Amino acid sequence: MEDMEEREERREDKRELRREGRGRKGQVAGLLASALVFGTVAGGAMVGVNVLAGRGISRETAAESSASQADTLLKGAEKGSSIPLNKSEKTESGESAESVSSIVKSAMPSVVSITNMMQYKQNGYSIFGGGEQSGETAASGSGVIIGKNDTELLVVTNHHVVENSSSLSVQFVDGKSADAEIKGEDSSADLAVIAIKLSDLSKETLEKIKVAEFGDSDSLQVGDQVVAIGNALGYGQSVTTGIVSAKDREIETENGTESGLIQTDAAINPGNSGGALLNMSGQVIGINVAKYSDTKVEGMGYSIPSKKAENIVNELSTKTTRSKVSQEDRGYLGIQAKTVDSQTANAYGMPEGIYVYKITEESKAADAGLQEKDIITSFDGQSVESLDDLSSLLARYKAGESVKLTVQRLSGNGKYEEKELTITLSAAPKSEKQKSSARQKEEQQGQSAQRDSEDEILQEFRKYFERG
Repeated sequence: MEDMEEREERREDKRELRREGRGRKGQVAGLLASALVFGTVAGGAMVGVNVLAGRGISRETAAESSASQADTLLKGAEKGSSIPLNKSEKTESGESAESVSSIVKSAMPSVVSITNMMQYKQNGYSIFGGGEQSGETAASGSGVIIGKNDTELLVVTNHHVVENSSSLSVQFVDGKSADAEIKGEDSSADLAVIAIKLSDLSKETLEKIKVAEFGDSDSLQVGDQVVAIGNALGYGQSVTTGIVSAKDREIETENGTESGLIQTDAAINPGNSGGALLNMSGQVIGINVAKYSDTKVEGMGYSIPSKKAENIVNELSTKTTRSKVSQEDRGYLGIQAKTVDSQTANAYGMPEGIYVYKITEESKAADAGLQEKDIITSFDGQSVESLDDLSSLLARYKAGESVKLTVQRLSGNGKYEEKELTITLSAAPKSEKQKSSARQKEEQQGQSAQRDSEDEILQEFRKYFERG
């Protein structure tokens, strides 16, 4: 009898342990579910004060270690030549299965945090009165170290991370920061290369950072595990994991259509834009760009494949790094124009870009062959999709410099043809300088007079197009 009672007690103990185990599993499952819910609520790709610089895909717009070691790691090229991405031969999908922690330890020194003091303008009314309000706000993003030349360290990021910047700052893995300038940008591909002067970096920082190793994104298979590293929410580098959910995805963002993207369920939170998507060999196979933002959607982040980015990044790395030029010395194109966004382009059957509806008398653009009704799509080899893109580039060029413009021109058969023009930038006429000075003064007071009626510009735009 005693033996039977002891056996029954042991059975009861085992049942109790199993019940406790199920309870703990339920608690863990609940915690995991909470973590997943938190990850899906945060959307976008770059975060700023008041989430000003968010780049989510909204439901409405979605289509469904020594100095010598440092020198060895920071492989580069002569100034003015392209910087080939540091690629590895180990590109077969699933060839390596390193732990996430070892991947992160190896890759983290290649990823940086970017702070963009960005300029913004908005129409509306405030305690200062009506009109256009403007100012600066801090926005956060990420970047990946791709190489160096004789004088600069080069970092790739997204174009939207650095657009409308008045200044850029980069923070490295050791917590040290340095100023950066834009070297080249491609708005249509949403890619940019920024440069940091090597002279601004300490020996200690150079010993702790390294160039990222790039893999072949074409070898990825749906279901492969991936790791994302980026400056989530501007709090510093953090890590998320997931799988490749799909390849060659096309999405609609607030800036138009982006195609050929990697879809992943690794959380791509605000601030992750420009960060690295890694395979399980620790190689960069994507530059994180956006996240589907909807409370009903979980795990839909997107990344630009390394194969797609390679040629663009190599070309951008050859550009001359430019600082902003003073208003007095700044080059002047001498046009009045309107952005042709994706919606307008679809409605009128036009290319996206900058529609020239008037060339001013002082401009040299007409002498170089620019015509009214041309649509500018590239400035000095860098794609432009909006007036903001063009203005941002022009702010870094002096009067007297010659630049190449690529334009789309409507031909007699009703089709657009691409034309290449070389234009010498003029000095801004006195009237423009006075306007600019007045605008700066108004902006310092927290207000700006309304300069051009949007309705007037649209009327001109339609009038010129309908004559075409």
